[in-house]
Amino acid sequence: MKHFFIVGALFSVCSFLQAQKTAIIGKTLIDGTGKIVLNPAVIIEGNRIIAIDKKENIPRGVPVIDLGDFTLLPGLIDAHVHPGMSSDDYQVAHLRASSASKALSGLKTVQNLLSAGWTTLRIAGDADVGYANFEIRNAINKGMFTGPHMYGAGHYLSVTGGGGDINFFSYEQKIIPDGLIVDGPDEIRKAIRNEIKYGSDWIKILVTGAFMTTGDNPQNVHFSPEELSVAVEEAARRDVPVMAHAHATDGIKQAVKAGVRSIEHGTYMDEEAIDLMIKHGTYLIPTLTIGLYFEEQIPDSKALVKAIDLNKRVRDGFYKNLRMAISKGVKIGVGTDYVGWPADFSAREFSELVSLGMTPMQAIQAGTKVNAELLKKDKEIGTVEVGKFADIIAVKGDPLKDISELQRVKFVMIGGKVIKNEK
Repeated sequence: MKHFFIVGALFSVCSFLQAQKTAIIGKTLIDGTGKIVLNPAVIIEGNRIIAIDKKENIPRGVPVIDLGDFTLLPGLIDAHVHPGMSSDDYQVAHLRASSASKALSGLKTVQNLLSAGWTTLRIAGDADVGYANFEIRNAINKGMFTGPHMYGAGHYLSVTGGGGDINFFSYEQKIIPDGLIVDGPDEIRKAIRNEIKYGSDWIKILVTGAFMTTGDNPQNVHFSPEELSVAVEEAARRDVPVMAHAHATDGIKQAVKAGVRSIEHGTYMDEEAIDLMIKHGTYLIPTLTIGLYFEEQIPDSKALVKAIDLNKRVRDGFYKNLRMAISKGVKIGVGTDYVGWPADFSAREFSELVSLGMTPMQAIQAGTKVNAELLKKDKEIGTVEVGKFADIIAVKGDPLKDISELQRVKFVMIGGKVIKNEK
């Protein structure tokens, strides 16, 4: 009797473990490495992928999610988002809502992005005097809510009068800017230490002026080479990488030479800047979607007159140099500069990259494999491979034939948990 009890107990344990497995089947798998797998079966146990096989080889008893003729892909990664920004007049919007309020609205925002297929986000600073995005991240990581993987910077570091400052109030007004205002090496070191203390795993620095802000010029370089070197050096003490908002040509070059991990925007880059990025292995996040959104969806915004005008005037030259960067082999990742549009609009970034000369496969990898490498998380995310998180999306058509399919994601799984299934 004792023998039968032990055997029965073992059978129950085995059945329980078997029940933790799931298989996803579809017509095609674009796995992110460059391979295409026909009639795939992705087998998941817990939150990880344990096998990639054919449909006929699924172990008996494993539940199957049958996605029919759908195409499976890795979860998408947006390397430049601002979940706390939902107003065109973002420079003062952070003064209208508490950090707690931003945490609540930001949670809804990142969940919407997850439902659209974005399983990982990198925060590029945000319009919040606190650290709401990291409260969201921490709550997700504790299992309190379902949401994407989140990394990034709480704020952007700006010089006095720079893109992170507020430059249109009188000097008597003591307004809290959404950026951290730092001048000189000592203030930079202190700000970086505080950012890391409160949860930032990236440092964001506004090397040049910006498009969306009042009173500064994106073609001006705001930080000195010494200050940039100090920022990278201080962050490196804690193994924290630096992302550099940089439009101006010289600002891009100085940031690359200082050792930043990524250039955000890169609007006025030239061939020398491109070659420097290749030499130093610097990533470029060109953030094309935001300009499309401004011009197509809110062209009459009074707060964005400067940004819309600049976008129109610089696009041809910027796109010409982006084509050069793509052809030369700069490591280009997907980053939308998300500031509150409908979540499915973000995948316009892929279409723009294809229009600039990337193949659809390269564009997909820019938003999966390349961005995972940028984040130094490529052992966990970015491709559908054994041992990685089960972050999988699916679309009805073939994005290699029509990249806009990524704007119509029908199935989303993160860490083995199904978030959306519209098959």
